[in-house]
Amino acid sequence: MNTAFSINRLNQKMVERDASDRIAYSLAHFPGQFALTSSFGAQSAVCLHLATELLPNIPVIVIDTGYLFPETYQFIDQLTKRLNLNLKVIQNPTSTAWFEARHGQLWNQGIEGIERYNALRKTQPLEQALRDLNIQTWFSGIRRNQSDHRAQKHFIEIKNNRHKIHPILDWSDRDVYHYLKKHQLPYHPLWEQGYLSIGDTHSTQSIHQVDQIEQLRFFGLKRECGIHE
Repeated sequence: MNTAFSINRLNQKMVERDASDRIAYSLAHFPGQFALTSSFGAQSAVCLHLATELLPNIPVIVIDTGYLFPETYQFIDQLTKRLNLNLKVIQNPTSTAWFEARHGQLWNQGIEGIERYNALRKTQPLEQALRDLNIQTWFSGIRRNQSDHRAQKHFIEIKNNRHKIHPILDWSDRDVYHYLKKHQLPYHPLWEQGYLSIGDTHSTQSIHQVDQIEQLRFFGLKRECGIHE
């Protein structure tokens, strides 16, 4: 199953399935433990709802950098209650104040600083959590139309010896809208203020603050935080 040939064949078959079937197939054929990662961003309710409909107690991993918007923390609480999520909050053990005392504001130190920040506050804590929880199959809600990098993704990948599944990879913004409306699920509270891609307060801007969509995150220097690279 882990060979490139097998994964390529499965990806071809995943094209014919809908998002719910992709999750159901993965739960039936890929090794557990399972987990879903979520940024609780603008449209995160879609994948949270899809996954928990099929596996209600699936661990939902959110990375709390300590710099999220207040509205994001409120959104996490709202969806956790609404969907009865098995929430796993992951954090770098160092407080934000101590972190800045040691490293300064890394996000203001160019591309190298941003990548260092993302590694310390996001990707390394996530990898540790995936190991601690013994996760072997990991679901994510990324979509191809979100960035050029994600446009190259496949429904099934192998990352760090785990299956990584993107069940709504081919969804459009219209698909997301109709799903949220059908199931009476909310967008992130900042969506209506023009925040299309929502991360940390210090490196996220609304569409009204930028000249180009690439500048919404990390001042236009970088789009991905490393989790899906």
